Amino acid sequence: MSRKRLVLFLFAIFALAVFVGCGSSDDDSSSENSGTDSGSTVAASDCTPANLSTFKDGVLTIGTDSPAYPPYFEDDDPTNGKGFESALGYAIAGELGFNDSQVEWATVPFNASYAPGPKDFDFDLNQISITPAREKAVTFSEPYYTANQAVLVKKGSDLDGITSLDQLKDASIGVQIGTTSYDAVVEQIDPSSDPKTFDNSNDVVTAFKQDQVDAIVVDLPTAIYLRDAELSDTVVAGQFEQEGGDQWGALMAKDSDLKGCVDQAINTLKEDGTLEEITNQWMADSAKAPLLN
Repeated sequence: MSRKRLVLFLFAIFALAVFVGCGSSDDDSSSENSGTDSGSTVAASDCTPANLSTFKDGVLTIGTDSPAYPPYFEDDDPTNGKGFESALGYAIAGELGFNDSQVEWATVPFNASYAPGPKDFDFDLNQISITPAREKAVTFSEPYYTANQAVLVKKGSDLDGITSLDQLKDASIGVQIGTTSYDAVVEQIDPSSDPKTFDNSNDVVTAFKQDQVDAIVVDLPTAIYLRDAELSDTVVAGQFEQEGGDQWGALMAKDSDLKGCVDQAINTLKEDGTLEEITNQWMADSAKAPLLN
């Protein structure tokens, strides 16, 4: 074989090896990603009570913690369909073909929900943020909520009743450094004076109690908790969107066969406006946290 032909022969062998290697890598990648993309490939006919492999035959079991607090649940009763996640649970069930009488709620402590191992529910709704660490042990649906930022002020203050972010321009705002809340204050409120920053959330709350700041900005769920449980005579003056907020998903057992159908149900609720209606009703109106423009 001539030197030239030898070089061409070796080049062809090398090219073939690269091609085969790339093909193998793509196949592996597709296999690994099939679980996360299952919502886009599942057939609608598969997402019916008769075809779904649920914890109990013919029943959709939804988990959540107890006690169950507003605005996510009302009257500590997930079964009444009132509250953001109660209403959402029944809406997802409806998309899967279950009527309300075919839905059961199971008590699942928050920390136990994302622990490794089998589950005695089909999916769990409990304000559970989607994180890489949790995804190692459980499977999440498509996000159904992204936490907004919120402004907490003292009841009866000059900031109680504001309707826009512009009305916060001259306010003294407290925020924890290095958080999405800090970014939201700087980028979206852009106050005339720099926000007062603190190392941790406890220091932010203390400064607010001691009147060192006029308002604090935290994520909406935290603002609701502070208003209702820790800081009396306060109001959530309003909420506003911020890119990078915590995303919540319906939690399922690792590699659950239900993921594709639950994803499909949530996406349908997004597309037809139902999810937006539920969110506005319970996370804005009933939560007394108006949207700020």
